[in-house]
Parts: sequence; structure tokens; C-alpha cells
Amino acid sequence: MAGLIERCGPPKLDYLNPDFKTLTRCIVGQQLSGKAARTIFARFEHACGKGGVTPKSILALGETNLRPLGLSMQKAAYLIDLAEKTKSRQLRFERLEKMDDAQVIEHLTQVKGVGVWTAQMLLMFALRREDVFPVGDLGIRNAIQRAWKMDEPPKPAAMEEIAEPWRPFRTLACWYLWRSLENEAGL
Repeated sequence: MAGLIERCGPPKLDYLNPDFKTLTRCIVGQQLSGKAARTIFARFEHACGKGGVTPKSILALGETNLRPLGLSMQKAAYLIDLAEKTKSRQLRFERLEKMDDAQVIEHLTQVKGVGVWTAQMLLMFALRREDVFPVGDLGIRNAIQRAWKMDEPPKPAAMEEIAEPWRPFRTLACWYLWRSLENEAGL
């Protein structure tokens, strides 16, 4: 890890708000490249209108109008579920700050299409939790494999063992691991 820190330099984490719009952005961006996610989210945001990305605007669009924006039928259904659960107050963003990590994950994963990984990204980049370690993240697995010169990506238990000394700053360690995969020649 010391070598990665030296090569990558000071961390520059970008944070979002822990709110409805951020979770919609996470859902829209699942399994897409950054560029594709930004393009589709911009269309989606524009379609939501002047009021912005809200449960009301998504429910007004409905699945039929979400599909032409570049969203799969499945993602459109996820966004509708998120909007319905937020509107009914089953999902309460204002409570997230007071919850521990496990409670946040449990609260967010009640929404279809929001799994543990998505909840962990919100913990890291919206709630600014410093000790999140997403063992299900392929980039983290690949970065550890490369940095530790392993023949294959490590299994979750091995990842946890490697990451144990990084507590309580595993979120920061993840930033360095992800960064190590970018612009490999430059690093």
C-alpha cells in the first residue's frame, strides 16, 4: 500500500449528497462506463424537468418514458421502486447520517436494484464513512491482485485479511486501489 500511496499522491475524494438524487445516479450508473452513465443521467435529469430528480418527477415519467432515455426496463423498474419507497417514507434519507453502516445497508437494500455494493458506495462517497471495504468490488479485487502480484484475484476472506491493517481508513485505501488501476503507465 505504501508504494501505491507514493505513486498516486495525495487523495482527492469527491463527495455527493446522501440523498434521493445521488441514489438515482448510482442506480442509473450500475454496470456502465463512467461516460455512458453521465450521458444517460444527463438525459434522465433533463427529462425530470424543472423540479429536478424527485420521486414525483420519476413517477410522473413512468417506466414507459424512462426507457427511451437509455435505461433498461430493469433499471426503470428500480427507479420507480425507489421513488415509491421514498414517497411513502419507507425509505428515509434524512435518517442515514444517524445509522451505523450495517443499518444503512439494510435500509437502502430494501429498494429493488440496490445491493450491498451500491449501499457501500453511498456510505463511502455520500455519507463519508472512513472504514468501508467493498469486497465485492471487482476493481478492488483486481487492484489487490496486481499490487500484491497474485496469480488470480483474491477471495473476500483474503481481501479482508489484507485490508485489516488499513482500519479505520479502508475507504481511503480503496481510493488508492482504484486509482492504481487508472492510467497505469503514468503511475
